[in-house]
Amino acid sequence: MNLEYDNVFDELVERGYYEQATDENELKEKLKNEKITFYCGFDATADSLTVGHLIQVMVMMRMQNYGHRPIALLGGGTTMIGDPSGRSDMRMVMTKETIEHNANCFFEQFKRFLDFSEGKAIVENNANWLLNLNFIEFLRDAGSEFLVNDMLKKDAYKNRMEKGLTFFEFSYMLLQSYDFLELYRRHNCVLQIGGSDQWSNIIGGYDLVRKKEKDKVYGMTFKLLTTADGVKMGKSQKGAVWLDENKTSPYELYQYMRNIDDRDVLKFLLLLTFIPTEECKKLCESKEAKDINHAKDVLAYEICKFVHGKDKADQAKEASKALFSGKGDESAMPQTDISESDLPKGILNLLTELGLTKSNGEARRLIKQGGISIDDKKITDPFLEISKDLFEDNKIIIKKGKKTFHKINLI
Repeated sequence: MNLEYDNVFDELVERGYYEQATDENELKEKLKNEKITFYCGFDATADSLTVGHLIQVMVMMRMQNYGHRPIALLGGGTTMIGDPSGRSDMRMVMTKETIEHNANCFFEQFKRFLDFSEGKAIVENNANWLLNLNFIEFLRDAGSEFLVNDMLKKDAYKNRMEKGLTFFEFSYMLLQSYDFLELYRRHNCVLQIGGSDQWSNIIGGYDLVRKKEKDKVYGMTFKLLTTADGVKMGKSQKGAVWLDENKTSPYELYQYMRNIDDRDVLKFLLLLTFIPTEECKKLCESKEAKDINHAKDVLAYEICKFVHGKDKADQAKEASKALFSGKGDESAMPQTDISESDLPKGILNLLTELGLTKSNGEARRLIKQGGISIDDKKITDPFLEISKDLFEDNKIIIKKGKKTFHKINLI
């Protein structure tokens, strides 16, 4: 592989990932002159990673490309509590079996992106050491190194003090910090990375390892994936944008990335693709609409190919062309199979049940504004009944606005 920079630290800075680090200059030299083991943790709160996780995945891949060894840490233990960072309420408590299933799903997805051949990468699950901890011994070994008054100053806890914070959640920072200590002891792991919202937890582990092992370790955070308006990336009208094609189809992922704000195109090309830096900038030099749309097509295709492979990216691209030009294969379009007996009574219910609108009220407004079409025919009647007669060759294609399509098959 041809590396674009002399060291991975420069690449992370130049492409816009880097936020902050402990002992920045020292860490940069270490990454430049040594091959280290580092880790990133993922709490198993769902059965699939989302687009929001792609930043962590990309950073781990880039570091591995430079010869550093990643540890993908599955949070089988910490997910039993849930990270309070950035939350105004307590996370839903999940069963051990659900968490274990989710963690296994995460690992299957990681294998698409990281090389887990011998010596290249490691997968660990903190359930292996957290679930059987002796409470008293843990408090003596790790808890004695944390000052409560310092912890309460951290944003993760400070923001929750008015509404209340359980001791259950309060212990999360200790457990994540203990992860760093455990991985240092098991694998000589000397760096923890994570999103900027993890800085407090990372500093906790950084301090704990230095105190217990009297050795030098590091922490580094990178920017969260946000839009130009400051909104966290990875949400659609139907909810999270998943990397599991059974939850978010390749076509839906393609369209989601194709429809981003013009201001975000260069940023996402740099963060979410392996296209060389100068080529990304060149794609976004022109402000002409056709050139911006071309850059968006490149972005959507590259991300879809990265997540789902070339064949499915090609299908998604062809489906997108079919929608805008009337040509090509529409098989990759998101679709729903419905029997005649299960057809909703009216267009409003249909739009809401498909997730194209959040409510019947929103569906009614869209129809009045001319924003809904069926098979390219504008729908003007919010009381339109949905019957078998509406289906030609047992299918219809609903179009919302200019860019959202959904195919319904009558079975």
